[in-house]
Amino acid sequence: MVNIEIPKHYTASPSEGTPHLTINHEATFDLDSSNAFEGPEKLLEVWFSPSPDDLPGSTAPGGLKAVSSEIWKEMLDLVNCKVLSIIESEHVDAYLLSESSMFVFPHKLILKTCGTTTLLCGLPRMLEIAALSSGFPHVVGDPVHGKATAATPYRVFYSRKNFLFPDMQRGPHRSWRDEVRYLDKMFLGGSAYMVGKMNGEHWYLYLTDPGSTRTPPSSPDVAESRPETVTKMLNAPMEMAAAKEDTQDETLEILMTDLDPENAKKFYLDHASAVAEDQYLQRAHQHSNGGGGEVTNGNGTNGAANGHTHTSFDEYGDMSIENGYFPPGADEKFPAELTTEGHALGSVVSDICGLANVYPKSKYPDSRIDAYLFTPCGFSANGVIPAPSDGSSNSATHYFTVHVTPEPHCSYASFETNVPGRQHGRETAEVVEQVVGIFRPGRFSVTLFETKAAMPVPDGFPEVRASAGTGGTAVAKRSARMECIAGYRRIDRIVHDLDGYDLVFRYYEREDWKGGAPRLGEIGL
Repeated sequence: MVNIEIPKHYTASPSEGTPHLTINHEATFDLDSSNAFEGPEKLLEVWFSPSPDDLPGSTAPGGLKAVSSEIWKEMLDLVNCKVLSIIESEHVDAYLLSESSMFVFPHKLILKTCGTTTLLCGLPRMLEIAALSSGFPHVVGDPVHGKATAATPYRVFYSRKNFLFPDMQRGPHRSWRDEVRYLDKMFLGGSAYMVGKMNGEHWYLYLTDPGSTRTPPSSPDVAESRPETVTKMLNAPMEMAAAKEDTQDETLEILMTDLDPENAKKFYLDHASAVAEDQYLQRAHQHSNGGGGEVTNGNGTNGAANGHTHTSFDEYGDMSIENGYFPPGADEKFPAELTTEGHALGSVVSDICGLANVYPKSKYPDSRIDAYLFTPCGFSANGVIPAPSDGSSNSATHYFTVHVTPEPHCSYASFETNVPGRQHGRETAEVVEQVVGIFRPGRFSVTLFETKAAMPVPDGFPEVRASAGTGGTAVAKRSARMECIAGYRRIDRIVHDLDGYDLVFRYYEREDWKGGAPRLGEIGL
């Protein structure tokens, strides 16, 4: 059961049992993306327990979800971004930000920010909030020496693609080495990796072992003797044991550059407003003639055929302009809300570009998308996807998030989700092809994290992997399918065995791509 209390600034009544939306009108006023340039995001995951069912006894009911949005907003001030809106649900709260997204689960927090945000500067405050507001086990601070109370996380993951404009970054984000040093000051035993080619597209990862240990307060002698974490380079294919079929944790990230200009124009305000006006006039004309029904979207198809229509918002009890519903008036006057940036045009774009169909209403009836279109261009969206009911008590709510910088000189789009790849029989490759089809990038990388198989397979015995039962066969087929993304050739594939996870990194280029070498910006370490 979701919280059905109407928030202070909520504009319509949410339906019981469905994620609902809160919009921060103050933060969205006169928000402009003209100066946004660094699309590749910084991504931080902080786990305080292995699962929402394993919260420590000292933890407040709801864990991190018990923390008020006002407290999180104060933390985000340190990161230099604002909350635009929030989808609240039973298992996760999704915050759409002025620079990307945040997801709050009972046991973990995921923060993803783009541009010149200072994401890691918010980490100490996150640990303090988890201790004081959620009651996770912690180390008491020492105010005299400037040490804040901080929860001890279970695991920490920090990752990002190589920056396009590293010289514009601030704080600890001016280089990967600076970021590793910052994290080493907070945690003992961290590991750092660079995945991919040093002189090509690559991806960085820092993670701690399960049961993270905080770095003790430093002194001059200790600081000099403590070795710096060395970044390991992963740039060759490796064998990987088959992951079990009932994978409990899975994250797919697709990072796309050099977007096709025709596809990218859908994420410009002028284009979206023109499409919205056309749809509105169609509806008004049908209404005036006593007609009903279908309005074509920007892909030339109708919403019903795609399993998504504007009137589907009635399922939330939310038929407001801000959520993409355009009630036709007798005078057919075009609403001002569809000529300016915001959630109304964000909803239009999520429909016309095809994003609404990645996890369609027909299969995920309780799903909710919260989207925002910026001025003069740029797009962000969060999706909250409750798992379809199977009659069991093991219900879960997953997420996806999309962010787009469409300008030609720095075009970039990202898609991230933890919806299990085989839910409803869909393979990961199908999701990748659908997402890539929205943007048609010149090149893109795919990173897939999956929890490991319960039974390890020894190195040097590929025949054991090949005969490791139906699970091994299924994994092999899924892997082969990922080698053949329609319209693209796979350039790199790197597989690495991490503590508790298998990491698979793939890099693709479009078959007709003639754009030359990648715009690296940041090269190597």
